[in-house]
Amino acid sequence: MTERAKIKLSRLREIGWSMWDPIGLRNLSNGEWQDGGACADEYDGYLVEAAGMLRNGEPITSVIAYLENSETGHIGLTRSATTLSRAEATVAAINEHLATLEQGPSKVP
Repeated sequence: MTERAKIKLSRLREIGWSMWDPIGLRNLSNGEWQDGGACADEYDGYLVEAAGMLRNGEPITSVIAYLENSETGHIGLTRSATTLSRAEATVAAINEHLATLEQGPSKVP
């Protein structure tokens, strides 16, 4: 059995804040969205879930729908003209990040 390489939370945050940011905190928070800031972890749960879905073989369309539904359901925002395109770009970038991760060493039972 091989161990999967760890996903870098810092990279997921870069992706989430630059491509998704459904609340628009990046523009409103005076840099508090950056690592160490008060709202840096605002989207972590959604991004980690999306990455996990992709890693577990969920179809890209399902992961896009997850981010859209998170934005319009859980977060409670109204669907906008950019909801789909931001979700698509975010999922594509997470998927690209996952493709760059190397497999870890084999585990010996």
